[in-house]
Amino acid sequence: MIHPIPPVYDKDSRVLILGSFPSVRSREKGFFYGHPQNRFWKVNALVFGERFPETTDEKISFLLRNHIALWDVIGSCDIEGSSDSSIRNVKVNDISFILNTADIRQIFLNGQKAYKYYQKYIFPSVRREGICLPSTSPANASWSVERLAEEWRAVRATV
Repeated sequence: MIHPIPPVYDKDSRVLILGSFPSVRSREKGFFYGHPQNRFWKVNALVFGERFPETTDEKISFLLRNHIALWDVIGSCDIEGSSDSSIRNVKVNDISFILNTADIRQIFLNGQKAYKYYQKYIFPSVRREGICLPSTSPANASWSVERLAEEWRAVRATV
């Protein structure tokens, strides 16, 4: 499976958030965090004190307005459905062009799997520490939206 969604970023991006790989729903919708149960957009709207973005255009505007670049660690892999635990044969995305275009002050990873693959495959070449945030995935059900937002406030503190 090849990653079908291009990164969102511009020269004013100050943080880079990397997930692992798009879910089936995100791949169908053609944009990040497309599953209605994923709390990424709810959490970040809460963190930035903004209205929940619903359309792809609103989500892109939200990211750029708040100086957030967004992509995924994995560029292609074998995956069963949306299960991060099934990921095999990983090839990572090259994030260097984002780092060369924008003044990225911090890289955040959305969940342990993204962090694991970042540390293994990307960190050795970019030598930039990433901060692992708790996953916004519905599989991380023990974390409420409010509890996630407390941890994710680190994103806003960086921009």
